Amino acid sequence: MTRDPDAAPDLIAGIRNGDRRSLARAITLAESTRADHRELADEVLETLLPDTGRSRRIGISGPPGVGKSTFIEAFGTHIIDRGHRLAVLAIDPSSRRTGGSILGDKTRMAELSHREEAFIRPSPGRGHLGGVARRTREAMLLCEAAGFDVVIIETIGVGQSEVAVADMVDLFTLLVSPAGGDELQGIKRGIMELADLVVVNKADGDLAAAAGRSRADHAAAVHLLRPRWQAWATEVMACSALTGLGIEEIWDAVGRFIDAVSASGELAEARSRQATAWLWSEISDTLIDRFRADPGVAPMLAEAEAAVATGRHTPTHAARMLLDRFTAH
Repeated sequence: MTRDPDAAPDLIAGIRNGDRRSLARAITLAESTRADHRELADEVLETLLPDTGRSRRIGISGPPGVGKSTFIEAFGTHIIDRGHRLAVLAIDPSSRRTGGSILGDKTRMAELSHREEAFIRPSPGRGHLGGVARRTREAMLLCEAAGFDVVIIETIGVGQSEVAVADMVDLFTLLVSPAGGDELQGIKRGIMELADLVVVNKADGDLAAAAGRSRADHAAAVHLLRPRWQAWATEVMACSALTGLGIEEIWDAVGRFIDAVSASGELAEARSRQATAWLWSEISDTLIDRFRADPGVAPMLAEAEAAVATGRHTPTHAARMLLDRFTAH
């Protein structure tokens, strides 16, 4: 297939001018599995790389039902009202039939999606571990190049594997519901250790008192954990996404966090480590893609899986045979 020689320059110019269609098109190309689309996306992103890195990158995680989308709508509206441009990368559950997103931006964040200063992009997780889509990092950089100075990544509420988002953002926020001690015990320690902010949502109405108790319980819990940063200790806050209570204080905390870890040099170090981790993640994912598509390996995969499933071969033996075939040419 012949590629339009003007495609990359046109997309690059459009993104630099803040054109939303160009941005959406570039993200679609980055998420595509077609080789020509990936080649074009790589060219666009490589050229735009000097225009990236100037945003505040915020990850938001939490169990299903905690109100992540409602919180992001209230939080995002507050951010825009303070003069910022906001991009939200919302990683949706994937449809088993089509592989596409089940939910959409207008369904989940109706008010925010109508703001001119906001760009909301739902992307299917497609079963990728970590609660994020494989190309979330590329999408984040493209949004930065388009002039969005705050990027929020909302992850799938899938549990412990969700912590991967912490490896691509500056500040990781964990949303929790008002809960008693029993539910606090059920929160995975791994995700608590990664949280820079813990926010107890739904602190309104009949749940206000429970939210206050939950905030105190979580504050006591994070106090026992080893801090991720020398310049920042995890803070626990409470808010109501419905009434707006506490939203301004949370945004202020984001600012204090960025100022603290920037001044200490830790933010620059963290972003460098994240870039290196991204390199190895991409190498791993690309090798698996090429392995599965290899003409020598592909015909053997079904037979190898069947042999392992029926106990005729150990996984180690089957893997060695497949890898030997892959590296033989």
